[in-house]
Amino acid sequence: MTRPVPDEELMVMVRDGAGEMLGVLFDRYQAPLFNFYSKLTADRAASEDLVQEVFLRILKYRRSYRPGTPFRPWMYQIARNARTDHVTKQRPETSLDEEMPASPHASSAAEQNQQHALLHRALRQLAEDKRELLLLSRFQGLRYDEIAQVFGCEAGAIKVRVHRALQDLRDAYLGLERGGADMRRKTAGANHEL
Repeated sequence: MTRPVPDEELMVMVRDGAGEMLGVLFDRYQAPLFNFYSKLTADRAASEDLVQEVFLRILKYRRSYRPGTPFRPWMYQIARNARTDHVTKQRPETSLDEEMPASPHASSAAEQNQQHALLHRALRQLAEDKRELLLLSRFQGLRYDEIAQVFGCEAGAIKVRVHRALQDLRDAYLGLERGGADMRRKTAGANHEL
């Protein structure tokens, strides 16, 4: 049984002219990048286009990859740049269509659906940089040191920023949850008066 070739070795091969190895990296990262973009933009077509753009840029800028450096942070930096360029060309909506994991405490399917919707809405309320941090750390599985390479700062700073983003997400979620409870009480009171 052969072990898979590490991303970094594949990228060195691409860098040195073996363009067909880009297909292996594409197979590995197409779905994670699409998931990242779709949660960030809520636009399926734009997400597909952005994934293609990332791999075109990897091929175009392959000489800028330094052997021995981790591939994923380098790739996500390209992904962030592609997204920034896309935003400057047109202003997309920032909603989320992809489903996110439900709370394990949900007792029914209806409650899970409600929690999904609240989580989506809460995440949409965050500033894009905070949403991006949470998507990279919680949904793409990047470590703090990898995210730090993407953002060009120290891992400790990323840890603090992720912690703050999670607090903001929790506050937004609880605010939406309270708002929904207030609305249900008002609706129940209005129905009771009839």
